[in-house]
Amino acid sequence: MPGSSGSGAVTRSTLRQQIADALRDEVLAGRLQPGQEFTVKEIAEQYGVSATPVREALVDLSAQGLLEADQHRGFRVHEYSVTDHRGMIEARSLVTEGMFLALIEGHPVFDRTDDPRTVAALAGVRRRGEEAQRAADAGDLSVLIGYDLRYWRELSAMFGNPYLGDFLHRLRVQSWVCTVQHLRRLTDLRGQLWSEHTELVDALARRDTPTARSIVLAYNKHSLALIERLAAR
Repeated sequence: MPGSSGSGAVTRSTLRQQIADALRDEVLAGRLQPGQEFTVKEIAEQYGVSATPVREALVDLSAQGLLEADQHRGFRVHEYSVTDHRGMIEARSLVTEGMFLALIEGHPVFDRTDDPRTVAALAGVRRRGEEAQRAADAGDLSVLIGYDLRYWRELSAMFGNPYLGDFLHRLRVQSWVCTVQHLRRLTDLRGQLWSEHTELVDALARRDTPTARSIVLAYNKHSLALIERLAAR
């Protein structure tokens, strides 16, 4: 029956996404280490599911650059270099520059800062920023990553271009995976992490592009310098 087949497809697709999200979180938390190898069978047994959605989830994560597929040995967590991180920052900068240009050219969302939906969206992004800042100040990396990804996801969504949002989200996940591989070496992250989320959204809300640009530029310089310093240890 068509209805039965459709339900099964949705269930498998949902399971595939759940497994992909869970494994991505394992990588971001540092519980799956760079270069660590595993098979479809091992992951299927770990989560108590069949091999098909696991294989699909692992292929998805490979396409996102988080894993590497080996035909004979399964999958391994991708290990990023400082050069990779530098490239990610450059790509992120191109995306955010597009956002700034849209702001300069009078993006309709920011022309309606008194519109209830715009006000609510900005308030939501700012709340994510506040939580991210608190986590950064406390040195709580896992909480910071969660709120930081939501912050940028919701901020980019305000520009109404899902392709831009998806691309930036992918870059930010990759950036965090790369960063985590180095930050997990530190026992105390207080004072080490960028925490100007609210300053950035406030600058965008008042259409202060120069300040927004300078905040992002300082953030990128801070991130790269931190990773270069840790990688040299």
